[in-house]
Amino acid sequence: MSSPIRVQNLSRPLDAPAVVGYCDSFLCKLRGLMFRERLSPDEGLLLVEKQDSRLSASIHMFFVPFDLAVFWINSEMTVVDKVIAQSWKPAYAPKADAQYILEIHPDRWADYEIGDSVKFEDA
Repeated sequence: MSSPIRVQNLSRPLDAPAVVGYCDSFLCKLRGLMFRERLSPDEGLLLVEKQDSRLSASIHMFFVPFDLAVFWINSEMTVVDKVIAQSWKPAYAPKADAQYILEIHPDRWADYEIGDSVKFEDA
């Protein structure tokens, strides 16, 4: 996992945008947030796929003992779907193709809405 990145909401600027780990390797995406005891409100991951896809952007919640706010973002940097993913549920897939999956604390649910434009910056 490389340096943390900040996920700016260009449609509705946030006082404290999410700062998350950038996760683009197979092993990083495989592990994700599994086996962690908890997730603090200022932690999360941005899972990066090679291209927009519903299948590649799907996630599971096995071995994740807490709920997550999950936002799917396409290659045009637009939020295309969002869900509160419940711990231990089998699978979630976006309603539209996505390249990025932002997984953050559920308290940050209102930070990003479907249709919002986002930007990634080095933190």
